[in-house]
Amino acid sequence: MSDPVYDMIAIGNALVDVLAHATDEFLGEQEKLHGMRRGAMSLIDERRAVELYADMGEAIESSGGSAANTMAGFASFGGNGAFIGKVAQDQLGGVFAHDMRAMGLYYKTTPLVVGSPTGRCLILVTPDGQRTMNTFLGASIEMGPDDIDEHLIASSKITYLEGYLYDDPKAKEAFKLGAQIAHDAGHRVALTLSDPFCVERHRDDFRYLVAEHTDILFANEQEIISLYDTETFEQAYKQVMNKCEVAVLTRGEKGAVIVSKDGLVMIEAEPVERVVDTTGAGDQFAAGFLFGFTRNMSLEMCGKLGAMAAAEVISHMGPRPEINYSDLLKKAAAA
Repeated sequence: MSDPVYDMIAIGNALVDVLAHATDEFLGEQEKLHGMRRGAMSLIDERRAVELYADMGEAIESSGGSAANTMAGFASFGGNGAFIGKVAQDQLGGVFAHDMRAMGLYYKTTPLVVGSPTGRCLILVTPDGQRTMNTFLGASIEMGPDDIDEHLIASSKITYLEGYLYDDPKAKEAFKLGAQIAHDAGHRVALTLSDPFCVERHRDDFRYLVAEHTDILFANEQEIISLYDTETFEQAYKQVMNKCEVAVLTRGEKGAVIVSKDGLVMIEAEPVERVVDTTGAGDQFAAGFLFGFTRNMSLEMCGKLGAMAAAEVISHMGPRPEINYSDLLKKAAAA
């Protein structure tokens, strides 16, 4: 086993998030006209991205992407990390790279010079805080095996893989290569399933990945039920119990269930005065859990940190922390 330099590296889509409030009526109209799926992620092309952006009204723009958001939270806790993801050599790509490095994360993926622009995710947030995502992947799907830095992955305790990458064959090969390098170096691989519709598209592949290449799995209730095609959450978590070292299954206001060979650990949701935007809740839960895991904390404490980070991010617009998550460590220790 090589000596780790980084606590964690993530491989994922490098996107810029565009968030705007939307009425239920507007969302219903978009569902009817364009097949938008409420509460889920839909892939769109560049033309549709331009049209929807024009219809969204006032919006907030910030660097995003599921795994990149997790790395932002991880760094806020004090974790030492790196990220691999493709942007274009354009203004938004420069913003993304600057934001990652400003957080203290190592980011050196070569930008795309010719071709698609930097990807973006257009997010509509309804009054109940639910987010509906419309993603133009752009340059992010141009990432391939050549972008995988073997030394960087071999030098990281955990390699965190974003399930959304499975939507492109070239990115999928990069994904598999990263997992192989991590395990060859004697380190752990974590996988997030990302979205129920993503699971439906790649169910057989994901089942194989979980059983053969994943040490730590992250999924929400809908995703784990979809993965094993069960009727209930209980049936689903029993299916995953012996498939990997740890499965972290989030359930929104019901908290989370952590499944391991030692049984179940129940994590209560942290109280939130008002849910503003659920974008990034799962990403930040993963950030808190993995930070605790890299510090050899108990599964219960790892889950506590995840729940605290998720509660913070859903209390405001945007998928990244607005406070220093290191403050949560003091709060968790005092509880």
